[in-house]
Amino acid sequence: MPGAAFAPPQAGGHPLAIVQFRAWRMKEPVSGRRYTVVELRSEGGHSGFGEGADVTAAQIAEARTAISGRRAHEFEFVRARLAAIPAMEAAVSNAMLDLVSRSRNVPIYQFLGGPTRFKVRVLARLEGSDEATTTAPLERARRQGFGAFTMPVLLRDSMIPLQEYVNRVRQRVSAMQAKGGPAAEWVLDGAGGLTPGDAATVAMALEKSRLMWFDEPTRVLTTDALAKIVDESVMPIGLGRSIHDIAEFQNLLRFGSVNVVRPGLGQNSLMKIKRIAAIAETHYVAVAPYHDGGPIGTMAGIHLSAALPNSFLQDVPVPAADRDAAMRAELTSGNREVADKGFAALLNRPGLGFEVNVKALDAHSEERI
Repeated sequence: MPGAAFAPPQAGGHPLAIVQFRAWRMKEPVSGRRYTVVELRSEGGHSGFGEGADVTAAQIAEARTAISGRRAHEFEFVRARLAAIPAMEAAVSNAMLDLVSRSRNVPIYQFLGGPTRFKVRVLARLEGSDEATTTAPLERARRQGFGAFTMPVLLRDSMIPLQEYVNRVRQRVSAMQAKGGPAAEWVLDGAGGLTPGDAATVAMALEKSRLMWFDEPTRVLTTDALAKIVDESVMPIGLGRSIHDIAEFQNLLRFGSVNVVRPGLGQNSLMKIKRIAAIAETHYVAVAPYHDGGPIGTMAGIHLSAALPNSFLQDVPVPAADRDAAMRAELTSGNREVADKGFAALLNRPGLGFEVNVKALDAHSEERI
């Protein structure tokens, strides 16, 4: 009928109708690392789990209301409704993706378009702020088969002369490279802590240090500030861990300000990062999702990296404390954050490919909602 309005389909009576929403606010006992885990259950009896960054109880309640009466394949609806809470959009959308993939009896990477590779290169994100505090996680990561690692950049005290600061940075990089051995590869992690000027100086000073890239050297993401870093050095630059607006990634790419795109898994869903990766591919730029959350997020990121043609590698947080490592392994019914000669194998089972331990979520969560 001309002019008739079309109402959205009712979720009830459909096997993918979401009938249960549960969430856990997680905190690791020693490091204090926080993240949120969401479980969705469908009318057809399937469950799906997703992870996002730390959120409040009120934001979880808002997300529960937003998806009430929806179906698990309505990804675009969730992206629009939860755009103001990117961490919840990531957790809910990823849980929907896990649920739908399980209902179709395929791994997530298959649902995302099929694997472009059958193993994923991984980067051990080490806890610690200096050579001493990174020793334990480095040794753990090496035992678990990793071959690429992050090292924290030395932040500059304003009283330290620039040349002395540069010399100290070189010494730290040399010490970490020696500790890792000749086969190890390294990413220098700036964590947004440097000024554009200092970041440019460090990038130039380390051009011959064989680093994979300089990650998040500064929080100042204006075009002129980044041009100072990118144009004055051949050091590759990784950016994007704090960005959740696709248009901001597009601007970084359009102005040639980034060599490795780093959307954070805690603030961006897999479906959203796939869009970002498609834009990056048109600029011949690789994607390496940033991750400093939990093990469910790690495994979701590995599925995504397998499906992206321009994937570089996937971050895997490696804790310093045994208690944190044990908690992460318990959540995923066994330690999944392992590698073989620097690569993670794909799990060829439905959804995420493993069973999330709900009892461990209950035991280790600060709050279940």
